[in-house]
Amino acid sequence: MYQFGGISACIHVDRLKAEGMGSKEQAVRFLNQDYEALKQECLEAGGLFEDPCFPAEPQSLGFKELAPHSSKTRGVEWVRPTELSENPQFILGGATRTDICQGALGDCWLLAAIASLTLNEKLLHRVVPHGQSFQDSYAGIFHFQFWQFGEWVDVVIDDRLPVKDGELMFVHSAEGNEFWSALMEKAYAKLNGSYEALSGGSTTEGFEDFTGGVSEMYELRKAPRDLHRIISKALERGSLLGCSIDITSAFDMEAVTFKKLVKGHAYSVTGLRQVEYGGGMERLIRIRNPWGQVEWTGAWSDSSSEWDQIDPAEREDMHCRMEDGEFWMSFKEFLRQFSRLEICNLTPDALSDDSLSFWHTIKFDGTWRRGSTAGGCRNHPNTFWINPQYKITLLEEDDDPEDDEVACSFLVALMQKDRRRYRRHGQDMHTIGFAVYEVPEEFRGCQSVHLKKDFFLRHSSCARSETFINLREVSARLQLPPGEYLIVPSTFEPSKEADFVLRVFTEKQSETQELDDEITADLEDQEDISEDDVDDSFRSMFAQLSGEDMEISVHELRTILNRVVSKHKDLKTDGFSMESCRAMVSLMDKDGSARLGLVEFQILWNKIRKWLGIFRQFDLDKSGCMSSYEMRLALESAGFKLNNKLNQVLVARYAEKEMIDFDNFVCCVVKLESMFRAFKELDREGTGVAEMNLSEWLYMTMCG
Repeated sequence: MYQFGGISACIHVDRLKAEGMGSKEQAVRFLNQDYEALKQECLEAGGLFEDPCFPAEPQSLGFKELAPHSSKTRGVEWVRPTELSENPQFILGGATRTDICQGALGDCWLLAAIASLTLNEKLLHRVVPHGQSFQDSYAGIFHFQFWQFGEWVDVVIDDRLPVKDGELMFVHSAEGNEFWSALMEKAYAKLNGSYEALSGGSTTEGFEDFTGGVSEMYELRKAPRDLHRIISKALERGSLLGCSIDITSAFDMEAVTFKKLVKGHAYSVTGLRQVEYGGGMERLIRIRNPWGQVEWTGAWSDSSSEWDQIDPAEREDMHCRMEDGEFWMSFKEFLRQFSRLEICNLTPDALSDDSLSFWHTIKFDGTWRRGSTAGGCRNHPNTFWINPQYKITLLEEDDDPEDDEVACSFLVALMQKDRRRYRRHGQDMHTIGFAVYEVPEEFRGCQSVHLKKDFFLRHSSCARSETFINLREVSARLQLPPGEYLIVPSTFEPSKEADFVLRVFTEKQSETQELDDEITADLEDQEDISEDDVDDSFRSMFAQLSGEDMEISVHELRTILNRVVSKHKDLKTDGFSMESCRAMVSLMDKDGSARLGLVEFQILWNKIRKWLGIFRQFDLDKSGCMSSYEMRLALESAGFKLNNKLNQVLVARYAEKEMIDFDNFVCCVVKLESMFRAFKELDREGTGVAEMNLSEWLYMTMCG
């Protein structure tokens, strides 16, 4: 049956988004929990909040190493800060980097991002809303806001934290009585399904979820010459920066080098400075380890001799600005020792190194669904074309007097949604990427066209993501001449299902839109035939089948059709269902008798013969079934142009394991024709909008 509830809910959500839901000012309530209302309830009842959506139970910890009954979770208790400390504080003396010391969870990537966040108070208080404390109106409830795939989400938690042997298991403050960072980690764990879901990741993931920014990555062995300038400008703008050292084998994970740097571990970059040293200028960089200890012991480390040779006032200033776990090193040494730098630009204007102009930004929410929109990469030409397609029109070239080439700069960032939540089911990140094509002349200016297989066989891409990779986000900064381009995001293999967000940032004014077929139906005029037009052999067959009443019921139609298709050995079918036969009778029945007369049956018979011809034409491998992407082309041949969303609904409804047999194809075409004709009757003015009252709506949906 059609899931009207699910579809109507999707339409409702789309309308809320159009009204601003998910913006910074109007965050989406995660799991529909309202912080203010829940807090008020607790205060009025005189009790402390207990969160039913993320209970203080083993499954909230994890599913593998932190699974219920595992050695790491044995003896864990859930304790409120008011029971752990005589004087618990939410934030004490401002949020600082020492508030973030790593516990027994491999989420250094997240903690490095949180540490960078403390350097920017405005950003921090977007994520950690003001006015929360253990003193004023305390009710055991707190809330945090995170950016999730294009929208801000408000996450409510209770303050019961996992404790083992009297100590907080996970993130904690060096002081021991400050709890904002532990509560924030809990809210982020809830958002991702469990604490263990946070294990392992890239600092940019945390950066983006705290800012809604867009990230860039630099391999330090191929670092641009002006990297120090990029870092300096990024720090000035309040961008978040992280760095790490690659591991070369599993034994390297969190291995400590002889100068006390940790491999496979996420650090944050917190400062850059030039000092006079040895008769010249030495460039230094400040780095923080989220463990709160284990610091670099080489040149410029805390107690090294280099500090004795610089101005004492400068030395004093640089040392007093350091936190525990933080250290300086020379910039040259940084490039040698570390492998990768990640920068999260808070606003798109930070993407351009020198330009003060802001970048224009656009976001699309999309889905890859097996059989309808999950076509895989260009290596799979039969299905690549079914991926979602997005058009970008680059209108103006960059203002760069030094560059002779006329080009437009833009950045494409493709992010897969919610993959951490699926970890407990043994799933993880898909391998994703995208390709960019120039739109051919005949399709320029077109909106309602979804380019098909032939186009991609004849044209190669003009740009693409550097690689397909199993990261949450793949991004690339590109330059192309002004013109119209097509972006095709995809998973590497076909039939991999996921939701995604595609963001496009352009330096100059541009236009972007999803390129999709417009929903249209080329409905033939109903055949105008009388009983005299029916030939004798058909009339005698009808008389034989219909019996004395000379009308065919739903049961009789089913018997006839199943007898006919069973004779066509090249068709795979498990027979027409009562439901599909009812739909056919409903389409043809003009007098409401729920039966077909001779003429009605003749017209239906003609339609079925036509649909059989189309089915055979698009069953390309002559298997007796159509694949779901062949079905899209077959429906187009039958007169129906549908967009991606509708194709997804039809594949979910009529396909089994991405294959459609003949009876399901006929049922689908009948339903489409019925619904298009019903809409046309209701839209008498031809405006594209139909009005109906409740009884008309129920009649159409229940009888259609």
